[in-house]
Amino acid sequence: MLFSGAATLALILTGLWWLSSQPSGSSSAAPESVARPERGILAVDARRAAQMGIRLAPAVAADEAPLATIPAMIQPPANARVAVAATFPGTVVRTLVVEGDSVRRGQPLAVIASRDVLTIGADLNRARARSGVAQTNAARLSQLSREGIIAGARADEANAIAAEARADVSEKSRILAMVNGHGGSGSYTLTAPIAGRITSAAIQAGNPVDGTTAPYVIDAADRYEVVGQLPERLIGQVRPGMSVRLLPDLTGRIVAVGSTIDPATRSASLKAEISAGPGVVAGRATSIVIAGPAPAGAVSVPDAAVTMIDGKSMVFVAERGGFAVRPVISGGNSNGRTILLSGVRPGEQIVVSGTSALKALATAQ
Repeated sequence: MLFSGAATLALILTGLWWLSSQPSGSSSAAPESVARPERGILAVDARRAAQMGIRLAPAVAADEAPLATIPAMIQPPANARVAVAATFPGTVVRTLVVEGDSVRRGQPLAVIASRDVLTIGADLNRARARSGVAQTNAARLSQLSREGIIAGARADEANAIAAEARADVSEKSRILAMVNGHGGSGSYTLTAPIAGRITSAAIQAGNPVDGTTAPYVIDAADRYEVVGQLPERLIGQVRPGMSVRLLPDLTGRIVAVGSTIDPATRSASLKAEISAGPGVVAGRATSIVIAGPAPAGAVSVPDAAVTMIDGKSMVFVAERGGFAVRPVISGGNSNGRTILLSGVRPGEQIVVSGTSALKALATAQ
């Protein structure tokens, strides 16, 4: 019994000595060399970033920011629409273009048979014959006057008649040339006075024209304008010279802003010039984005860079050892890019691809 108690006491003392000789702390604790990620930083190395499909792009300092998107209507400018009139009454023999066709300046549009053109052609032939006789007579009398055989007044009178005959020929020739007329066939040709697109073609072969109608209307192909209604809250902020964007990627310039508010719509008229492009057709309803000067410090990033976490707009910014989760304030978006008013500085590298993987990693922590 004494031996058993002494043995037990020895075992207890040995156990206490062994425990006191061990390093402090648990054997399962992490080594001090393992870095804990800072608050708001997702620790992702380069190899894992490549596996997640992460791609970066720099944040660009923004010059402009979208103010508003308003409905608008595309139409040609007032000085870019031309009516092609039928100068003389007649019957349409042949049409060469239809509505929607693009035409070049001077291109034939239609051929019209006209009795008036036939009459002018016959008058031109008679005027040329009279002019020839008058020229010959004036030359003969001028010679006789120089020889003193006749009085100079007779030669002067003959020269005046010859000049009148030449003027008659010139006038009738000018009229036929102006309408592209052919006196022998009694027809004339309508041609395009400008390059553009046929927006109206109220003409068919066999139909009459009376000389007071415009069978064709042509809109200049490279010039359009959009007309919209500017909300009352933006009056005073929007001025001529500011830029507009016609979705998806056409740009223009504001040329006029109305100074009177419509009491029914509480808006003023706005007019902007745009260039031709795909889908730009007169009469089409569309929307335009009005852009104004961007606030100081605002940056532009691709739309794909901005994601929502817990109901807040966030972006992922590349930093040493991973990516920072930054809350941002959006100032609107246009043409695939978003304006950020805070949270990101120009030049910082922003995640534009692979944001969904980083979002899942962020929400899991």
